[in-house]
Amino acid sequence: MSNATQSPGRVRRTGLRLAALAAAGLLVATGCSTDSDGSGGGAPAKVREQKSIYKGIAVDPPWTKPDLTLTDTSGQPYDFRAKTAGRTTLLYFGYTHCPDACPTVMGDIVRALTKLPAKDRATVDVVFVTTDPERDTQAALREWLDSLDKSFIGLTGPFEKIQAAARQVGVSIEPPTTGPDGKVVSTHGTQVIAFAPNNEGPVMYSASSGLNPDGMPNGNSTDDFAHDLPLLIHPEDAKK
Repeated sequence: MSNATQSPGRVRRTGLRLAALAAAGLLVATGCSTDSDGSGGGAPAKVREQKSIYKGIAVDPPWTKPDLTLTDTSGQPYDFRAKTAGRTTLLYFGYTHCPDACPTVMGDIVRALTKLPAKDRATVDVVFVTTDPERDTQAALREWLDSLDKSFIGLTGPFEKIQAAARQVGVSIEPPTTGPDGKVVSTHGTQVIAFAPNNEGPVMYSASSGLNPDGMPNGNSTDDFAHDLPLLIHPEDAKK
């Protein structure tokens, strides 16, 4: 939902939410490059609400699914809201050449999904939207996602359209740039936005990246996804 269609109260609450998340370091974009050492910035620190049922970062009010129609890896239009309606959905913006955050996040999701019963796993969509559409062709996206899970959905399209959709859920991305050394950098937020079957996004996750100075894990882990997914899939259990 864009601000243009929101009520004044909704706009104000969204602004306050974004300010709070930014203050917590959750809207920081991570610069990923093609360097083999994975340099280019770290993941945001983990922040949790003490009373939240989730191990991810609770979002209040929840995100609304972005109004987004892009092209999937088979070349067909993909209406994100319509295609994922009534399903638990994990949305991530990244790119296939990313050396650090993207493979870490997607690997955590893959491992978490294996912990679900098959019946529950079948109700989850994982949607990966490229932040580097010039290099991430439909074929390249499909090959990369198939190496993780053949059911994962890959989307591409005009960068400006992708960037606008990411902003609707508080994810910052910038156009890819080429440095003096010829290496391409795509700067993007590392958040995964999780949507429940009611199409609301009550929780988000950041990429895990080692330990902070206090010895606590940075970002969210496989176990965090594995804990929260059943609560998203079965909201009736989450209220017990």
